[in-house]
Amino acid sequence: MDVLDLLLRVTHAVTALAVVLLLAAAGRSAARRLRQPEVIGEITVGLLAGPAVIALFGKTALDALLPGPVFDLLKLFGEIGLVLFLVGLAHKLRIGPDRPPRRTVTWVAAGSLVPPLLTGLLLTGWVLLTAGPAVRGGAPLPAFVLMVAVAMSITAVPVLSRILADRGMGESAAGRLALASAIAIDAVGWLMLTVAISLGAGDLSGSLNSARALLFGVVCALAIRYALRTRAARRFCVRLPRSAAVALGASALGVALAMEHMGMTAILGAALVGLAVPGDERAPWAGAVSTVSRSGRALAPAFFVVTGITVLTGAFSAASWPLIVVAVVLGCAGKLFGGYAGARLGGLPRGTAWRIGALVNTRGLTELIVLQAGLSAGILSPPLVLALVVMALVTTAMTGPLLNVLDRRDGRRARRRTERLTGRRPGERPARHRSDRDKLPVETESGTR
Repeated sequence: MDVLDLLLRVTHAVTALAVVLLLAAAGRSAARRLRQPEVIGEITVGLLAGPAVIALFGKTALDALLPGPVFDLLKLFGEIGLVLFLVGLAHKLRIGPDRPPRRTVTWVAAGSLVPPLLTGLLLTGWVLLTAGPAVRGGAPLPAFVLMVAVAMSITAVPVLSRILADRGMGESAAGRLALASAIAIDAVGWLMLTVAISLGAGDLSGSLNSARALLFGVVCALAIRYALRTRAARRFCVRLPRSAAVALGASALGVALAMEHMGMTAILGAALVGLAVPGDERAPWAGAVSTVSRSGRALAPAFFVVTGITVLTGAFSAASWPLIVVAVVLGCAGKLFGGYAGARLGGLPRGTAWRIGALVNTRGLTELIVLQAGLSAGILSPPLVLALVVMALVTTAMTGPLLNVLDRRDGRRARRRTERLTGRRPGERPARHRSDRDKLPVETESGTR
């Protein structure tokens, strides 16, 4: 390949990336108008871009717009964005917010995790009994069962944080408990995801490669953590914050891509680096992590487009609407009722418990990351990924409307309590008694008395 061909290919890929980012901006605008989190618009537009081009112009047009080499570069851009974004996500999982009471958090986290895991087992059983080989795939049964259970149990910390901020619920009891529980759930989810991918290797050599990659990632994360805690690193971060962000992002990319080359998903490498970044008050790395995460978020829509082209375009032809409906129903039931039950067992009132159930039902981006990992590892099939993607979008999009319903219900109850206590409707002027009328001023010929 000569230099001219390389420049043309890079220019084509950069142009495609610019179009992707414009589509993401349009998705964010539409989401704001629909009073949904902006990330919902990005995810939806990104996932539907590829199938929309095929539906309107055919597969040949898509191949012309995104030939193989250009598509590979766009995929690399998306993967880079995903890795950088995950550094911030994993860092947030580790540091978390101010913690509510541990006992209550434990109950809420257990309720938001265990029932969804059980619904994952139910979905797996439904697939094994009714679906064909195209949905089941060829992964080992233990890996398949565990991966589906993990996919059903995820709660998206970044999307949940944005919903809480948009609604002013960050300091509320329901908001703090839901976020703390989501952090704990996703930490467990990453561990189970690692186990599922290792089981999906199918033979001892694959498991050994996964273990070697995991060990490599852990050693690198520990080395990064030790280096960032030194006095020289802290001074470097304070004096040159942008350079520190570049160094942190390059380290995350190096570890993630190396782990992917060794047989483990790059997602786990990015998460390990994010977990390794110090989060105590003396560590000035919060700004660098935020810069890295924002940079990744700017490129993340490319990841969604690649996911849409590689997953949805092939899965729509084999889509099973009963499978999608079952996935959505089980996904909602596990989180809504599980979160409610856990909150009630933790001693919370019903209104707060229902809000927690609605909040932990948010899956969003984290769910898509897990699904992409399962698809890349060959554990999940495209039709099943499609059903779970729809489940993730539906459960995330319904969080805001569910909270609105709960707010209106609480408002009606408050008005009824006011009526019972005062004997009148809110806004109604109280009736004047005779004694009150006697005290009113009276107009006479000589004036007011």
